[in-house]
Formats: sequence, structure tokens, C-alpha cells
Amino acid sequence: MRLSLQIPVLCLACSFGLAAGAQEPDSRKGEQPEAPVRVVPAENVRFDYAQVLRVEPVYQTLRATRTEERCDDVPVVEVRSRASKAGAESPGVLERMVESVKGMFREETPRAKPDPAPVSATPRGGANCRLVQVERQFQRPIAYDVDYVYKGTKYRSRLAEDPGNRLRIRVSVTPWVGEPAHSP
Repeated sequence: MRLSLQIPVLCLACSFGLAAGAQEPDSRKGEQPEAPVRVVPAENVRFDYAQVLRVEPVYQTLRATRTEERCDDVPVVEVRSRASKAGAESPGVLERMVESVKGMFREETPRAKPDPAPVSATPRGGANCRLVQVERQFQRPIAYDVDYVYKGTKYRSRLAEDPGNRLRIRVSVTPWVGEPAHSP
């Protein structure tokens, strides 16, 4: 008997719930209706190549200072051998030839003359030296401005690397969904 009593009570409770739900739209008369659901169309993507017209590197300028030792030139004494009377191309050549011929007749080995000290253009160490700040500039490319054409339209982009003659591009097509028409 209990089961038979529960079913009518359950039906009665459901009928009150339906009646209350039916009255809900009447209570919302002052509110605006819900906005229609907006559907965003999927993007159609493909990859293609564009012809590169021009590539301009964009440089970053770096400045650095370094301390260097600078020395003033100390006058260096030039040592020259005496020139012969005949006026040879370089001083001492003719004189050495004559000495070697004389040595052959005397059956002596010619005396080796010490070569004169070479002329030095380098400064002597420690004379008039001072520390100097030297500024240096370095430029390195950090990006590339690339002009390219795709299907007759010119574009410009800044890229991290030089693309070469062709540039791989991403072409995306989506339909334009304007503002929905409002009904009065």
C-alpha cells in the first residue's frame, strides 16, 4: 500500500513544478532576451612562398672601451755602412765583393764583418709610456627588414634571419562575420 501512495504524491509534486516553470517566462517580461550564440568559423590555413625583393640588415651598435699602453717614439739612431766610390745600389755590396776576391788570392778566408744593427721603428720600452682609454665600435645585425611580394601585393616584415630569394609564408583565410543585424 505504501508504494501506491508514493506514486500519486510524486505526480502531484511534478505537476506543481511544471506549473511554476510555466509561470517563469511571465516573470521575465521586463528583461531582455538572451543574446544569440555566436559561432566563430574555423581558420583555413595553408603555406606558400613569396618572392623576396629586398633585404636590409638592422644593426645594433655596441661601444666598448679598453685601456691600452701608448708609448711615444724614441728617436732611433740609424746605422749605415759607408758607400763605395763607384756608387753601388746598396752600401757595402761592392766592398764585400772586393774583400772576397782579395781573400781568394791571399788564400785566407774573408773576415766576416758583423752586420749593422737593423733600424728599429718600435719604441724602447718604458720611455714616455702612459695608459690611454681607447673606444671601439662594433656593429652586428640583429634583424632583417624584408620586402616581398605575394600575388601582386608587396609586404614588409622584420625577420630574425635573412630569408634568401624566397620566403615561406602562412596564408590564412576566414570569412568576415560582421555585427549581427538587430531586429526592432
